Amino acid sequence: MKTHHESDLSENDYGMRIDLITRVFGANAAEDFFEKLPACVQSLEAYTALLHSYARSKMTDKAERLFKRMKDANLSMNILVYNEMMTLYISVGELDKVPVIAEELKRQKFSPDLFTYNLRISASAASMDLEGFKGILDEMSKDPNSNEGWKLYQNLAVIYVDAGQLVGSGNSLVEAEAKISQREWITYDFLVILHTGLGNRDRIKDIWKSMLMTSQRMTSRNYICVLSSYLMCGQLKDAGEVIDQWQRSKAPEFDISACNRLFDAFLNAGFTDTANSFRELMLQKSCILTSRQERSS
Repeated sequence: MKTHHESDLSENDYGMRIDLITRVFGANAAEDFFEKLPACVQSLEAYTALLHSYARSKMTDKAERLFKRMKDANLSMNILVYNEMMTLYISVGELDKVPVIAEELKRQKFSPDLFTYNLRISASAASMDLEGFKGILDEMSKDPNSNEGWKLYQNLAVIYVDAGQLVGSGNSLVEAEAKISQREWITYDFLVILHTGLGNRDRIKDIWKSMLMTSQRMTSRNYICVLSSYLMCGQLKDAGEVIDQWQRSKAPEFDISACNRLFDAFLNAGFTDTANSFRELMLQKSCILTSRQERSS
């Protein structure tokens, strides 16, 4: 690419170069390349590529500064930029920032795509925000851009919402999964939650095994999601194994604060027995959980 005359490179080419530099040399090298570009070629594609570089490296502060810089530069932003920020916040566990980005997206009158809705739903599910979850589904149903793929996704999500009223629906859900791409799911977490609602314990275990076999870097969110599912299904042995895996993992730190939030969520939902079982399980691992009330006293 360097042998080409600079004027022959398109805006997309610069974006590709930033992505390649990130993969080989890292985000800081990509940043250095971007900052040395003439202002005339610092296009939306180049900015977005650098934003993706920061996001995949979980450089939240740099991503937020670049996001603000992009808005201040009056670039013709697109939905991809907002999706990138929501993906970043989910990956680092800052779920409360996802609705903020979604609201900004609405103010700017951008049309969300299925990936956008997936991100928002994943954040609501991980936060155990059922009302927020239902609100997003309602938005999807009223979106003029919805298509058959979206309707299928909505149907799957409704299964989760109404799971307590369903019996023996597992087979139809498995068949529907095959029609949705991995990109559309964005994360296995949502699948785990769906099967938890349906009581499909074996499928939860299968999905978790699949996650462990991928090269994807596990986050606190992944562990909390499958832990909550196992606990809701009364699978304390499996939950204990997940806690062991989390403690041994070199990728994310063992997040006691996240476990405390899960403990609080069970208490707030009225699942006292589940909360007590979780506290006992964590105590066996030498981890002491306290409720929000106990921490504030």
